[in-house]
Amino acid sequence: MDQINILVVDDEKEIADLVEIYLVSDGYKVFKANNALDGLELIEKEDIHLVLLDIMMPGMDGMEMCRRIRETSNIPIIMVSAKSTDLDKILGLGTGADDYMVKPFNPLELTARVKSQLRRYTQLNPNSNQVQAAKNEINIRGLSINKDNHKVVVYGEEIKLTPIEFEILYLLASNPGRVFSTDEIFEKVWNEKVYEANNTVMVHIRRLRGKMKEDSRQNKIITTVWGVGYKIEK
Repeated sequence: MDQINILVVDDEKEIADLVEIYLVSDGYKVFKANNALDGLELIEKEDIHLVLLDIMMPGMDGMEMCRRIRETSNIPIIMVSAKSTDLDKILGLGTGADDYMVKPFNPLELTARVKSQLRRYTQLNPNSNQVQAAKNEINIRGLSINKDNHKVVVYGEEIKLTPIEFEILYLLASNPGRVFSTDEIFEKVWNEKVYEANNTVMVHIRRLRGKMKEDSRQNKIITTVWGVGYKIEK
């Protein structure tokens, strides 16, 4: 992936311009939109690799735009919003976002999170130039997961996962029988220390289970160990 294109969708011009300055200085090409509809149009026209998305915008809000993107694409989405409660973060992540940052934010932290999400995307996206012949494949309890081509098949049905969802599933599947706490999962997948309690991991696992149709299956692939964490049995 030679040129990385980032879309910034925010109706606050000053914030969008500030983010653009930092991203351009890191070598990214930046597209900007001040509303969701223009943002969706840019995604249709341009090869966008990551979206920085505000929530509170006139007309269609960021939540709905995120849902629209997820109907057709697994590109990383980082929500950036003044809404700071745990419920706001849960709702944002629940619509399909990969990360959530609260305004005001440190631009250097934002660019660090952008790099982290892009690293996962380029490593796991089957269209990126890192893809090699399939070799790292796990087959366990009706689940087939291939790390090289980001392909996941659950009981014969292929499902599409975001890079974060894929990493969580691969972590559990590659360590069968081991229970991971939410803090462990967060630190291994996000590569960040946990400084306060949050529901980020639980939201992603809930979304992952939905895609895997775990609710309708008696013998679930992902097991909850109450009060401890999550595991996938052999």
